[in-house]
Amino acid sequence: MRPRTARAVRLLPSVAIAAVFALSLAGCKTTGDDVTGSITPAPVAHTDADWRRALETWKGRYESNPADVQAAIAYARALRATEQRAQAVAVLEQANIRNPNNTQLLGAFGRALADAGEYPQALDALSRAHTPDNPDWRILNAQGAVLDQMERHTDAQRHYEAALKIIPNEPSVLSNLGLSYALTKDLKRAETTLRLAVSQPTAGPKVRQNLALVVGLEGRFAEAEQIASADLPPDQAAANVGYLRQMLAQQGDWKKKGSRPLTLSPDAGT
Repeated sequence: MRPRTARAVRLLPSVAIAAVFALSLAGCKTTGDDVTGSITPAPVAHTDADWRRALETWKGRYESNPADVQAAIAYARALRATEQRAQAVAVLEQANIRNPNNTQLLGAFGRALADAGEYPQALDALSRAHTPDNPDWRILNAQGAVLDQMERHTDAQRHYEAALKIIPNEPSVLSNLGLSYALTKDLKRAETTLRLAVSQPTAGPKVRQNLALVVGLEGRFAEAEQIASADLPPDQAAANVGYLRQMLAQQGDWKKKGSRPLTLSPDAGT
């Protein structure tokens, strides 16, 4: 087995869409290949039941032909969505052996490795998923998120900036860049970047949740709760506000103890 790296705490996964790095690497589920990977999407799935149906569908197709790239990618995505991360890595590893030069597969493999906490291996796979003369902004975004997980924040920010040169003001990239600034304790710059992300027409709830967290970390708790609950049904708004309070309380405890740094997690995608 590969050595496992401890995964950073996931802050503010939206109960409406979910990530993370996240690159986002979060426990909730979404499709989201429009954000972090140029691969053919599996059937859209939103609930656990949807994902489990997708899991059975793609499992059969994959087992009938393990060399089928799209089946392997979709099956691995469903495995990750149902918390079977090690198996997702194994499926994509075998598919990659059969299709060693397929960049779509390498991108999916890199994200699965990142989701399993295997960051150096993830970075290696993602680096082979595109080329310097033909960069993919989604892969650059994913690479940035992995680098942030490895605490290489300056390198991560360079990757986000390179992605933004290809697709200016893309909210998923701006969101990761904002969290990267937060990881280096530059909360003012983080807020500015996340507000720009939120202002984009295609920004989703997860981006607003990231902004809420940073605003809360700056001490503006009422405003953070207002952002966290915007555009959500009452039960989901209450859940998000509750999670926000929990995370901010943990950050406050760590600051008092002076022993634990801020732990955010940019999104590497699905």
